Amino acid sequence: MVVLNKIYTRTGDKGDTALSDGSRVAKHDPRVEAYGTVDELNATLGLCRLHAGGQLAERIAVIQNDLFDLGADLSRPNMAADDQAGYPVLRIIDAQVDRLEAEIDQMNADLQPLRSFILPGGTPLAAHLHLSRTVARRAERRATELLAAGDVNGSAVRYLNRLSDWLFVAGRLANGGGTEDVLWVPGASR
Repeated sequence: MVVLNKIYTRTGDKGDTALSDGSRVAKHDPRVEAYGTVDELNATLGLCRLHAGGQLAERIAVIQNDLFDLGADLSRPNMAADDQAGYPVLRIIDAQVDRLEAEIDQMNADLQPLRSFILPGGTPLAAHLHLSRTVARRAERRATELLAAGDVNGSAVRYLNRLSDWLFVAGRLANGGGTEDVLWVPGASR
């Protein structure tokens, strides 16, 4: 295990950073943007946990741990070289995606039917979950940019796609099972 006693290293003072394979890239590199957005998402989920309780808080904690796995996954380019790493390379796996799907189905079963688009808001927890959902979508856009270049784990992209759905459903759950959702009224402000 790595011990992190010294927080600053000065190695990034000129605008570059190390990826987990040891290569160095600019701090604005699309890969750094992707895992940096995942880190931001994790921070927003920390706010969600402040408002959540019980099983939802526990599920969010699991997702936060997954997001560290995802950041490690995204920070390592060249998946073809994983076998030569000399250590187990951490990658998101389909079982993590499957778990999100099962939780979405379980949460969604108890919700009021959705007959309108909803506005982010309602309870404080729902508002934070909707904010997290938008950050998850941004992280997904960053990861699909890497996917288009051909060097990202497809399960990582699927995880982010499913996570934004999970956050949407959790937001509705936090709004009294959908009874406190704020409905979009087309043209209401004309």
